[in-house]
Amino acid sequence: MNVVMVATECTPFFKTGGLADVLGSLPQAIAKLGHKVTVFLPKFHAMPSSVYEQLQRMDTFSVSVTWRNQHCAVLSYQQNDVTYYFIENDYYFDRQPFYGQADDAERFIFFTHAVLEAIERLDLTPDVLHCHDWQTGLIPAYIRARSGEIVPKTIYTIHNLRYQGVFPHSVFDELLHLEKEHQIGLDHNNAINFMKAGIVHADSITTVSPTYAREIQERAFGEGLNSLLWMRRHEVTGIINGLDDHMYNPATDLQLPVTYHHQPERKRENKKLLQERLGLDVHEHTPLLSIVSRLVEEKGLSLVIDTIGDLLQAEDVQLVVLGSGDKHFEDTFASLAHEYAGRVAFYKGFSEELASFIYAASDFFLMPSRFEPCGLSQLIALRYETVPIVRETGGLKDTISSFNEFTEEGNGLSFTNYNKDDFLYTVRRGLWLYRQEDLWNQLQSNIYQCHYNWDTSAKAYEQVYQNVRTKGAWDQPNE
Repeated sequence: MNVVMVATECTPFFKTGGLADVLGSLPQAIAKLGHKVTVFLPKFHAMPSSVYEQLQRMDTFSVSVTWRNQHCAVLSYQQNDVTYYFIENDYYFDRQPFYGQADDAERFIFFTHAVLEAIERLDLTPDVLHCHDWQTGLIPAYIRARSGEIVPKTIYTIHNLRYQGVFPHSVFDELLHLEKEHQIGLDHNNAINFMKAGIVHADSITTVSPTYAREIQERAFGEGLNSLLWMRRHEVTGIINGLDDHMYNPATDLQLPVTYHHQPERKRENKKLLQERLGLDVHEHTPLLSIVSRLVEEKGLSLVIDTIGDLLQAEDVQLVVLGSGDKHFEDTFASLAHEYAGRVAFYKGFSEELASFIYAASDFFLMPSRFEPCGLSQLIALRYETVPIVRETGGLKDTISSFNEFTEEGNGLSFTNYNKDDFLYTVRRGLWLYRQEDLWNQLQSNIYQCHYNWDTSAKAYEQVYQNVRTKGAWDQPNE
């Protein structure tokens, strides 16, 4: 098949979150299955100079946006078996941050128009057009509006339903090249909703875990779009994100002081070195809990803050936190690090090197999220042979099964209800297992058997592509 993907971030070019990791791995995994894969991205200013120097200019043209025409250049880059096309316009994309600008609607409408024009000018003729998140949600709407033409099938992937691309009604008349009859497919709660456009118009919808695919059809997780998703439930598929097991590999990770593979004694050397680096008391057998995360409420950090005092007073345990976000959480973790010097360490910000070090040094990784579409951190923790402690939601439920000391099955610890008592009980259960050598060794052995690479996920996407190509036309659902 000829597959064209459209997204707004991708490693190693530029990244703000998990979407970039998916686009950094999925296209190449699809290409390995024998398909032709092309990826369209904006050319943000953050592109590494080593990549920029290799870009080839393929085309230039004007894109009509509201009352003026905007310059557009299409630049190409080849990596392995995937061709990447970057849409260049410094007025829209030479900015920081990538999202959250006052003219985001105009910026990504320009991107939409430019991508569709470039596909035609480059004569790509895709069989499948695979769009990711709200920034590309208009593309299925434009494809659907081309009645009578031979058009590609569209796949729309929701990475996080919370971020929808909601803009004033004026956007439709001022910026969109669509007839008024198409407005119903974009209109939601007296606003134009880009994600709704993708959900309503795409031939097939995917999201990043089977459990999240079910959850977003419910009011509690549906972010106001649950009824639409329920109406299209037969076209919604949940596919777990894979993990780049070459990038995340404790046996070859050059950022680690001590590499290891199924060697607990070498993993403990990393713990000792991390304790020394962060000013923690150096105790090899003190359980080390860690968090590497955006510091926001949805990550369940209130549960950690509400319980950590009791845990530190009653247990021999240490905590390391790496991340930034809401000032309340930053200040609270900084205060805890001061109050419990030698037992709690907090690094504000993010460092790839320190993140790898923390995964490698920790005994437990805390991820008690309120909701989690898929989650990458728990998969990295497994890869670095660290026990995840998670709440049973979204992709966390699909990837982590709670260890059962009687059957000796399970690859982590989990709890169902979002409350501090259940979380605290689960952490203490983990600390108990840590002290039971035979059970702990069995849990570690189970983790060694876990494999969440992209091979399985790519085959699942391939099946969605094949299924959607055999489908006929369908009637658009109403609000």
